[in-house]
Amino acid sequence: MNVKELMELVVRTADDKRAENIAVLDMEGISLVADYFVICHGNSEKQVQAISKELKDVALENDIQIRRMEGYDHARWVLIDLANIVVHVFHRDDRSYYNLEKLWGDANKVDVDAILAPQQNL
Repeated sequence: MNVKELMELVVRTADDKRAENIAVLDMEGISLVADYFVICHGNSEKQVQAISKELKDVALENDIQIRRMEGYDHARWVLIDLANIVVHVFHRDDRSYYNLEKLWGDANKVDVDAILAPQQNL
């Protein structure tokens, strides 16, 4: 699985767990840390944990190495490092405070709606 396919899998997995306001920042050429940042939020600690756990489970099912996962117990900002993709799962109240989209405002945004749109039959 290439990095773009992995990013799309992460977006679909987060969406399946009802993550809100999913944003993907293309970090290539901007950050040495990752090619993509995936940012989303849940409305409660339980939902943040559910989204994060599902992302971890799907990564493991697909033999994707999880370098690090932090913040799960407090469920305010869970960071999941998938090497070329860093996933940030925020609690709704904390997302606006940290405002990563503004911090990395020079990054191009990926069209999440296109990823989540159902495949059309030709």
